[in-house]
Amino acid sequence: MQKTYKYRLYPSKDQEQILFQTLEHCRYVYNMLLEWLNKQDKPNRYELQNRLPLLKQEHPELKSVYSKALQYEVYRLFYNLRGLSQSKKNHRKIGKLRFKPSHRFRTIHYNQSGFKILQTDKRLDMLHISKVGDLPMLMHRPVEGNIKQVVIKHYLSGKWYACISVKQDKGVVKQPIKTAVGIDVGIKYHCSDSDGLQFENPKYLNKSLKQLKRRQQKLSKTKRGSKNRGKHRVCVARQHERIENQRNDFLHKISRYYINRYDLIAVEDLNIKGMVRNHHLARHISDASWNKFMQLLFCKAESAGKTMVCVNPRGTSQEYNHGDGIDRDYNASLNILQRGLEKVGLGLPEFTPADIGPLQELQFVPASLVVETGNHFQNL
Repeated sequence: MQKTYKYRLYPSKDQEQILFQTLEHCRYVYNMLLEWLNKQDKPNRYELQNRLPLLKQEHPELKSVYSKALQYEVYRLFYNLRGLSQSKKNHRKIGKLRFKPSHRFRTIHYNQSGFKILQTDKRLDMLHISKVGDLPMLMHRPVEGNIKQVVIKHYLSGKWYACISVKQDKGVVKQPIKTAVGIDVGIKYHCSDSDGLQFENPKYLNKSLKQLKRRQQKLSKTKRGSKNRGKHRVCVARQHERIENQRNDFLHKISRYYINRYDLIAVEDLNIKGMVRNHHLARHISDASWNKFMQLLFCKAESAGKTMVCVNPRGTSQEYNHGDGIDRDYNASLNILQRGLEKVGLGLPEFTPADIGPLQELQFVPASLVVETGNHFQNL
């Protein structure tokens, strides 16, 4: 099983300058490879990879970058090429791969080697990167598993992070299904479950919209290419990052609550990309981040040995099998649970969630309770 840890880096000014130079060298190599690729009749990965030593001879400054970081750009190029080909198979209108500008190239990949974690007795540990140095790193939790890759990423907010990918050899024991829940996501409530809990939708983007608009207006009034524009761009990026961090914190805590409490979790197989095309609801759906919520549930369920199932969403809100007076979202969650039980073979076509037990009394859970108490709201 693969897992990725994300840690904050605190490079010095000199180290940051080296990282920026490394980013620029990797970007240059990627663009040169793309230029050569466009001249080939048929893409040949090995031919492009063999040109790297010649490119280093022509540009000696590339020798200041660890060799595998430059070699990864060949993989990145062909990975993007495969993604383009897959989009074409899905009948999407596509063009050619584009050259990378500096503001769209923000990662350095060290695959298999070129890195080492150095433990210290201080608050910050060290991440040694070949030809960069020892970067102070805040390890808020230990790394478990064999490290396969380290990705250094620069965010528009000015922060640096290390994404450490590991492979864990320990097997996951599949848990028997003793408790089950159906979850219906929405906009009025972020999610409603078959046990009667309805979590408030925090709407972090909506709450910060005025401040975000104000910062974007200041950015739009600055002159392109000026230092002042760069400062305002960082302010806007930090505001977006703050909203994203608030949303991720909320989603992590709710997903952990469900994983800790239930062995089977049933959700709808929603076409979220198609739903976002509804411009009246696009911002609200994106702010609720249903897709990220589903991803976290699946990821945590896999690590804990729990079962996740996706069911057909058609008619879950319209089928009233439990009386017309029942709440619409609660009714949908009961239907989702029923379909989930049928999918794993624990239910029959005539089996109804009402047979599981009496209908629950609905309980509203404010977002502030989730954020402030974390997983301590499990006794609800």
